[in-house]
Amino acid sequence: MKFSNKKLSQTITQLCIAKGIRNIVISPGSRNAPLTIGFTENKNFINYSIVDERCAAFFALGIAQQLDEPVALVCSSGSALLNYYPAISESYYSDIPLVILSADRPSELINIGDGQTIQQENVFQNHILENANCIEGDAYNLFNEAIINSALNTAIIKKGPVHINLPFSEPLYKTIENLTITVKSTPILVAAKKVNEDLIPFVKKWNIAKKKLILVGVLKPNSIEKKYLDILAKDESIIVLTETTSNLHNKNFFPAIDQLIASFDKNELIKFEPEILLTFGGMIISKKIKALLRGYSPKEHWHIDSKKAYDTFFCLTHHFKITANLFFKELFPRIEPVKSNYQSNYLSIKKYRLKRHQEYISIIPYSDLKIFSAIVEIMPKNMQLQLSNSSIVRYAQFFDFDKCIDVFCNRGTSGIDGSTSTAIGAAVVSKKETLCITGDLSFLYDSNALWNNYMPCNFKIIVINNGGGGIFRILPGEKNTDNFDTFFETKHKFTASNLCEMYNLEYTMIHRESELNQNLKSFFNSSDTPKLLEIFTPSEINDQVLLEYFNFLK
Repeated sequence: MKFSNKKLSQTITQLCIAKGIRNIVISPGSRNAPLTIGFTENKNFINYSIVDERCAAFFALGIAQQLDEPVALVCSSGSALLNYYPAISESYYSDIPLVILSADRPSELINIGDGQTIQQENVFQNHILENANCIEGDAYNLFNEAIINSALNTAIIKKGPVHINLPFSEPLYKTIENLTITVKSTPILVAAKKVNEDLIPFVKKWNIAKKKLILVGVLKPNSIEKKYLDILAKDESIIVLTETTSNLHNKNFFPAIDQLIASFDKNELIKFEPEILLTFGGMIISKKIKALLRGYSPKEHWHIDSKKAYDTFFCLTHHFKITANLFFKELFPRIEPVKSNYQSNYLSIKKYRLKRHQEYISIIPYSDLKIFSAIVEIMPKNMQLQLSNSSIVRYAQFFDFDKCIDVFCNRGTSGIDGSTSTAIGAAVVSKKETLCITGDLSFLYDSNALWNNYMPCNFKIIVINNGGGGIFRILPGEKNTDNFDTFFETKHKFTASNLCEMYNLEYTMIHRESELNQNLKSFFNSSDTPKLLEIFTPSEINDQVLLEYFNFLK
């Protein structure tokens, strides 16, 4: 085994081994050669080479998303580091652990006109859990070891991004046969989860409230114990609103929020207004539920999260700094049943809305909504589904996916920039077949995601190509002008065919409804290569079909 002769490189690799950090995503460069040598020469690590740093960071995010453990990113000095920022902000808001290892010039070479240098220390300070700015030189070995220990522990315990900046002087490529340092790994101390407050006042409020609304954001599959979900589902004073990204399923839950509430008039909104709003999970997608709860505020809003609480609805009254499972474990033995028709009323409405939904899907023309319905109906069970942002994740909200399908989306910052890269990273380590559904702009924006050697054969992409940013046609504003076409919708005539040829993906296209079912079924058949299906839709009617959907539901 070979090691870099740089003690800082040895410290990093040995501490990563001690902390169980196994997956390393490396982008090529010279200044990071000591790190690249240290990781690639050691059999304890699984190394990936991704040239484009922005794609590399989202690829690492996908791996960390699936494994729920830190993934390290390694890059050269200069602007290479800044390309990590979109994925870092996503990991920060989505609580996904990343370890950013940036090679740097020695401090005396910064801001003197030397090549490939920027001010790298604390460069992500607004979206990072911890910065560790190392110093080169034997006199600083213990200092570096301490701050690296601290940063790695933070990534593991607090589930988020940390940045370790590592200056290396030339020469950069020298190797040795034996380690020249011995490191001491600081123990990872995780405080025992417990309720640190008196729940009695909250239990009293819970037991008299006849209208309790539970709203669940982004959750990993199987996050909440089934026995607690069953209790919630049977309580007639509780409505549980879930989103596609919540990964929660029960026949008494409400998985299509906008389908339920979008057609409410003022009187219905008042009747729906909860006394207690209980939230847990990550970001909420539905704009309509945000607007409703901001306009018709509950008396109490409690949020459960061991880390943070956002006042999304401007009425937050309490933050329980524990896990949802622990909260329910403590709450449920103390609750008393209360007579209420809150749930039953809306289950009746849900049944009616679903009937109207199915009727509408059956009569609409070939469009984005029609296509999404066909995909949901035909896609196999036991898949992992990775959704891009913008209109794609919003279309998904109208459908109740099978409980065997795990759903993921980068909702921390809701950007379109790395959806495909994240999906590929997730597919590499997932045991399930992975489907990425994306829009044309999201796909083209992240087309360098395909530039890697790690896509498994069971990875599939569906690109819904409506020739531009279709979501802007749904949003308020003047349409069908040159200004709108160029600067908002950004019309184009590009396809994915040449990219598929370049990167060896099996390519199929659909232009009309008559081709849809047959091509979708064959698309999900096994293959020796990854597949991409591009479905072209008429941009001129997609917004009209969607906007009329809500009127039809009434």
